[in-house]
Amino acid sequence: MTAIIEAVQSGLISDCEVSVVISDKTSAAGLIKAEERDVETIVITKNGRTREEHDAEIISELKKRGVELVCLAGYMRLLSKEFVRAFPNKIINIHPSLLPAFKGLDAPQQAIDYGVKISGGTVHFVDEDLDHGAIIMQQAVEVADDDTAESLAAKILEQEHALYIAAIKLIVEGEIEIKGRKVVAGK
Repeated sequence: MTAIIEAVQSGLISDCEVSVVISDKTSAAGLIKAEERDVETIVITKNGRTREEHDAEIISELKKRGVELVCLAGYMRLLSKEFVRAFPNKIINIHPSLLPAFKGLDAPQQAIDYGVKISGGTVHFVDEDLDHGAIIMQQAVEVADDDTAESLAAKILEQEHALYIAAIKLIVEGEIEIKGRKVVAGK
């Protein structure tokens, strides 16, 4: 999230702004980082509501601000179908594996357990299924024989910031087209 804000504020990603950072956790470190960069923050806790009720409040806040692209960063909850449908092909996420491999939580540990030699990160559109949406960009990372889930996650994280920024830049500049499950860059 910080990398996104800084890329927008520096002009690396131009002709857009980060309108708001929303968290469901009052103690999220990203809230302080966003406030330090003069970005509005909102906390919307679940408070015993259903996912749909919680997401409806988030959708309302995003729509009030005219948000055109939702970038998930450290948001570890599944979005409701209503949320995804409110922003079709306008929600993106970054995942620490080369999707479609190793979906869900603990992807680096899944890669280590499986014994893969290459893992990496994926920026993808969010659809109604977990880690399933059309892939925008991927970056491979070599898995060393002595890697642990933690060391692999750190190597992937080193690549993720630049990867996420590059994908957002393509979207904002209108340089991609979605054709079924394929995202074509440089349209």
